[in-house]
Order: sequence, then structure tokens, then C-alpha cells
Amino acid sequence: MITIIRFLHLLSLVVWIGGMIFFSFIAAPSIFKILPRDKAGDVVGDIFPKYWMVGYICSAIALLTILILSFQEQGYNLVKISILILMSGLNLYSGMVVGAKAREVKARIRSLENSKEKEMLKAEFGLLHWR
Repeated sequence: MITIIRFLHLLSLVVWIGGMIFFSFIAAPSIFKILPRDKAGDVVGDIFPKYWMVGYICSAIALLTILILSFQEQGYNLVKISILILMSGLNLYSGMVVGAKAREVKARIRSLENSKEKEMLKAEFGLLHWR
């Protein structure tokens, strides 16, 4: 049973971190290279909720399994647990706060004609990518 829990723990980390690397360094740059910027943004915007959901599921599994393993091995590894909690928190913040704000700003940009407000919203949208 402990082998299955270790496998699930490692699998959740591999899928989660591997997905981040793949999306950030392969998928998104290729999408923006091939498609016009607006269409690429739509594609990436459609992928993001699924991307974050994978992160939510993998982080929950990773946290649960590290806690089970720590309990089974009679010693909590506070460094690993702390890192997973931090990663999970950042993933939740990214998806639920920054992602929601980005969708809202993007919808407002599309509803406006060319104007000063639209340019300000575009700048705000750009800043959201660095949060």
C-alpha cells in the first residue's frame, strides 16, 4: 500500500510540474507563434481553466500523499510539506484570483472601442501576466 501512495505522490508531482513546464515553454510559445495574437489569447484562455484544475487536483493529491507518507514513516518532513503548501497556494491564487481578474479585464477590453481606457486595460492585462 505504501508503494501505491509513493507512486501517486510522485505521479501527481510529475504531472503538475511537467504540465507547467510543457505549457510555459512549449505549448504557449508555439500557440502565440502560429496564431494571430487575439486567437492565440483565446486558445490559451480556454486552456487555462483546465491547466489550473490539473494543478488543483495534483496539489491535493501531493499534499494528501505526503501527509500519509509522513504519518506512516513516523516523521513529518516539514520542508516538503511547506513547499507543497506554498505551491498549492500559488496555484490557487493564480487560478482563482489572477485568472479571474484577467478574464474580467479581457472581457472589458473587448467591449470597448479604441480609446484611452482600452489602452489602460491592455496595460493592466499585461501586468496581470507578471503576478
